[in-house]
Amino acid sequence: KDDNNNNNNNINTTSLLQPNLHWFLRIVEDVIIDVLAELGLPGAGRDPINTGVWMPNQHKIAAVGVAASRWITTHGLALNVRTDLQYFDTSVILPCGIEGRGVTSIEQMLRQEHGESAAIVPTVPQVASLVLKKMEQRLRLQLEEPQRLE
Repeated sequence: KDDNNNNNNNINTTSLLQPNLHWFLRIVEDVIIDVLAELGLPGAGRDPINTGVWMPNQHKIAAVGVAASRWITTHGLALNVRTDLQYFDTSVILPCGIEGRGVTSIEQMLRQEHGESAAIVPTVPQVASLVLKKMEQRLRLQLEEPQRLE
């Protein structure tokens, strides 16, 4: 399944484990798009210029980044779940350095879609668990719990 506003770079995100950082960024974006759809926000997609996941109102809901050295990656994603969006006041900070675009959260989008009921807003651990599940599905692998160093 690769039909989520996928107009970026003609990268095939259905093939597994490619040595291509752009491919990996698209996989992470796909995972976030899948998570948002499962949470009742099916309109999430990509921007043709800016990495990340965007809502139909043109507000960014997730930032994605990857650094690599000798094919060892450090990566991250920031998916706004119950984020206090007042910190993204554009008179103070310009989110992602992109003018004219805002930031949103799962909580804000769900409340816009379904009213003010807080019962439908997932917790950060619930969203994190869903991200891991969707990553396993996309990459067709099973993630293991990390071993703790004592």
